[in-house]
Amino acid sequence: MVLFSGEYPAKVDDKGRVVFPSALKSQLTGDRGSAADPESQDREHQGADLRFVVKKDLWENCLVMFTLAEWERESEGLKARINFLDRDEAAFWREYTRHRAIVEPEAKLGRMSIPKTLLESIGAGRDLVFCGSDHKIEIWGRDQFESSGLTPEKFISLAERISRK
Repeated sequence: MVLFSGEYPAKVDDKGRVVFPSALKSQLTGDRGSAADPESQDREHQGADLRFVVKKDLWENCLVMFTLAEWERESEGLKARINFLDRDEAAFWREYTRHRAIVEPEAKLGRMSIPKTLLESIGAGRDLVFCGSDHKIEIWGRDQFESSGLTPEKFISLAERISRK
């Protein structure tokens, strides 16, 4: 399983494309690469599956981006808990799987197109932040990202609550 970390600013261009951060791309292969030899980095990444599933996050005003393999794991785990003969659970699954897209950064430049409807669903403008969050990547509008953090007091309170579990 790939573990993503770090925060990376990005801009949506006039054609609606955004460059996938090279640091996150490197984390897909475990390669930290050599800045002196970017062509070796490209050769290293050619073997990695760069397809992602992008959808609106269930809880926050951001998009979540899963590797295709991680999306399959997540979906199978959730699907195993759903009774498709239960109308409400079937409706939940239908809604959960709506409004998602498969995106793939270009091999050379890393540009990718995230559907405009998904970016609009989080109120993102041209300025985005890719945020590695362990098994997924969050994509935020810059302003939303900057205002989404917890206060130190709230963070400590949650840490204490979680530590008692």
